[in-house]
Amino acid sequence: MKECQQNHMELQSVAVKKDARWPIREDKVQKQGELYRDLFVEALDGIIFWSSEKGIVEANQSACKIFESSEEELKNKKIEDFIYSKSSKSIKVLNEMYNKDSIRDELVFLMPNGQKKILEFTTKLHSVNDHHMTIFRNVTERYEMEQELRERERKFRSIFEETLEGLLLWNNEFKIVDVNPAGEKLFRGRKEDLVGHSLLDILANKKVDSKEIEEHLKQLRLHGHATGILTMTLESGVRLNMEYSTKQNVFSNLNLSTFRDITDKLQIEEHLRKSDTLSVVGQLAAGIAHEIRNPMTALKGFIQLLEDTMTDDHSMYFGVIKTELNRIDSIINEFLVLAKPQATKFLEKDIVQIMRETIELLRPQAVLHNVQFKLELKNDIPSIYCEPNQLKKVFINIIKNAIEVMSNGGFINISMKEESDYIYVSIQDEGEGIDAELLQKLGEPFYTTKEKGTGLGLMVSYRIIDEHKGKIEVESEEGKGTTFHIKLPIKSIS
Repeated sequence: MKECQQNHMELQSVAVKKDARWPIREDKVQKQGELYRDLFVEALDGIIFWSSEKGIVEANQSACKIFESSEEELKNKKIEDFIYSKSSKSIKVLNEMYNKDSIRDELVFLMPNGQKKILEFTTKLHSVNDHHMTIFRNVTERYEMEQELRERERKFRSIFEETLEGLLLWNNEFKIVDVNPAGEKLFRGRKEDLVGHSLLDILANKKVDSKEIEEHLKQLRLHGHATGILTMTLESGVRLNMEYSTKQNVFSNLNLSTFRDITDKLQIEEHLRKSDTLSVVGQLAAGIAHEIRNPMTALKGFIQLLEDTMTDDHSMYFGVIKTELNRIDSIINEFLVLAKPQATKFLEKDIVQIMRETIELLRPQAVLHNVQFKLELKNDIPSIYCEPNQLKKVFINIIKNAIEVMSNGGFINISMKEESDYIYVSIQDEGEGIDAELLQKLGEPFYTTKEKGTGLGLMVSYRIIDEHKGKIEVESEEGKGTTFHIKLPIKSIS
């Protein structure tokens, strides 16, 4: 310590000799001593004075603390004695330390107690009286924190990129900051086409209900998180049901929204629900259909006998009775179809011919309602494997319903096309349309929009198409009409 103080006193002496007009004063020396104490003794950074020959000649308390040693233990040792690894980088840094006027770098140092520390240091050669000065700062904790932060970022990035759910990061101005591959797939867009754009604009382009978004944002502001289900419509017209949740401020001013496509899940749940309903209806039908049919047969017979003995004045009544009995008989037949699936034999048939026969069968009824048919074949339609009578029953049910809902007449547009091993049939009417909530109930037993309907016709139709491994989808807009989309495989699917 005395040696270093002498160094500082010599510096003062040199400064005085340069200008004889400045007398040496005792208070000046005292102030220099205080400055030395402030800068060296009480510095938070470790300061070491050393020489190439003697090694460490002086160290402050911070340096002793860093090196886990007393000043006496440090004296005469060389700085390189504490360097943990004699790697090429370490050797290069040591060479620079001895040959450059000043350097700044960081290395791993091994303390006498076996502890390793990452030290950031600055070396100044010939700092005082041919002694060199090195200032040390322990950056081990900072380095570990940076490493931990990088590891967390790596884990987050890995989870963000690999998760199967769509993830969107967006700021408080609703600008998308990042999107994972699953999000690109769900939103049908590339990352570069989504990042930087408004999340609200993208959802609006997907025809998401603005009220649903407003309610979601309201809950987010109130609670810091929100969940919900929304429906997106793609450019192709396909509708996707999304379950989504948002967490506010997951990072600084960044929000995270998670999207999961539950379209298939909802369809499966709906299918299971309808299957359960079918099962109940089937059990009901099996219990009553035959019991009703037996007295029905007797009633028909006796009505026929009575009709032959009655005058013409009552012929109208008999006509009404027979019509209603036939209607009951038709309902019983539909019950029986639901109660016991029919053994079907699939044959290769011309679906266009089946549709033409259906149109001709229903043309008289269409004329009575001032309805005309338009059939459009968008390409050559191949034959398909089907049960022709059951398929005709489906077409009859749907087209007959279309005729009956068009009270003011109009056109029924029927189109057929082949695409990707499937035949797509669309039957569009110009009726009043169906409310979106009621649309979901189509195909359920006893649900109908007609005054005298039972709903069994559509239910049977759904079942027949399902047995053909096909699918029925319905879209409707109030005031503009309803369209039934039927998808049927061309080849028989076992």
